[in-house]
Amino acid sequence: MTSTVFITGTSTGIGRATAERFQAEGWNVVATMRSPDDGVDLAGLPNTLVTRLDVTDGDSIERAVAEATAAFGAIDVLINNAGFGAYGPLEITDLEVVRRQFDTNVIGLLEVSKAVIPVMRERGAGVIVNISSVGGRMTFPLGSLYHGTKYAVEGISEALVYELAPLGIQVKLVEPGFVATDFAGRSFVLSLDPEGGAYQPTVAAVLTAFTAMQEQELGTASGVADAIFGAATDGSSRLRYVVGADATAMLGARDQLDDAAFADMIRGSFGLATESA
Repeated sequence: MTSTVFITGTSTGIGRATAERFQAEGWNVVATMRSPDDGVDLAGLPNTLVTRLDVTDGDSIERAVAEATAAFGAIDVLINNAGFGAYGPLEITDLEVVRRQFDTNVIGLLEVSKAVIPVMRERGAGVIVNISSVGGRMTFPLGSLYHGTKYAVEGISEALVYELAPLGIQVKLVEPGFVATDFAGRSFVLSLDPEGGAYQPTVAAVLTAFTAMQEQELGTASGVADAIFGAATDGSSRLRYVVGADATAMLGARDQLDDAAFADMIRGSFGLATESA
């Protein structure tokens, strides 16, 4: 029997690459996105259902899950990939952005999971893969919102292991480093003070550092898709899958250094004054 994967946020980037990877492996693919017109090419692939799902719209979640089960009978793997990054000084960030960040990256993930878990529970089997980030275990300046959501995804996933494992449902976390996708474009919101203000030196340093990072050799969406496919199919109880040499290096440093030393390392990498300076 052909297995079925249900993926959120498949219009571009990691989600799109993941849908293509599973389809190439012969899976039934439910590729969800806010605007299905963006997935016309995916819809032309065999065993692929492209349907609308906005993780901030509960009705669309319920409809998409119903369409998936009607088309393929079951959902074997759920990949919670939809999300975006909000950066900027908290003080000047509009509360609408704050709410949208958590509604998308956290509440949306929870609501999609709540809709799919009963389908898996009835069969006594399933895998949930939550796309976190290296930023779910360490932080960059100006990222209180984005990192806050990814830390939440990490805690949610760890806790879900205990309640879902007895039902035959595995939970996995995939933690990519920097990836060459449109995350810094359509999936990135930066709040700035047009007047400059007290945070301007930090903002300038962070923007310069992010620009330099984008010019380096980055991981690829297809590479992350490979890791997601492996996590979903390896049959192990392993929770975390770190993706990328940069992610491995940063998390290795985070494990080895105390909080103050690691913070100074991050400040130095962004050209900010260190506390010990």
